[in-house]
Amino acid sequence: MADSTTFDLTLERIALIRRMVVAWNPAGQGAPIVHPDAPYGSTDRDGDIFNVTGDDDGADEEHRALGDALAVFLHNAVLKPGRYAYHNTLAKLSSEDVGDVFRDEATGETPEHVTFDVTAEHLALIPKLNLLWDEARDVPAFDTAEPYGVGTELPSVHHEMQPVLQIFLRYGDLAPGLFGKAGNRWAAV
Repeated sequence: MADSTTFDLTLERIALIRRMVVAWNPAGQGAPIVHPDAPYGSTDRDGDIFNVTGDDDGADEEHRALGDALAVFLHNAVLKPGRYAYHNTLAKLSSEDVGDVFRDEATGETPEHVTFDVTAEHLALIPKLNLLWDEARDVPAFDTAEPYGVGTELPSVHHEMQPVLQIFLRYGDLAPGLFGKAGNRWAAV
């Protein structure tokens, strides 16, 4: 990072964002969370970062930078409404404190492949998500008390935001570059 108000979104950081595994945090009103056990697809977080960046010394620093990178991506990437499909990494992961909105409570099973219709309503909510860093789990997460900001009512599609966010991270379009922060928003410089 150049300073506290600018951020360099690199190709490597975009590649790591595309690998992020989005789970559901059931606390409070519930909200998406980057899977704490496998943030980039496997349980070897540092190895996943090394495979993308080639840097085996800076994995912790790069992982922390992904909080700002994710905010930049959420505020600036674009995606058209439509039907999307993805391989659901959550089908092979288990965690005591996060889940999957598609998991069958009776059997514990979740689909390996998800096809989902993303609407304009879903996409309008993406930049409003109240992103924070979950210190206890050491991953980017969203505020489970006020997922869309202070005093904002939960939309009827709130529980659909886990698959929508997963699709947005995998398919959203954003070029690398320098971004500046004004208030709580990131924009290209």
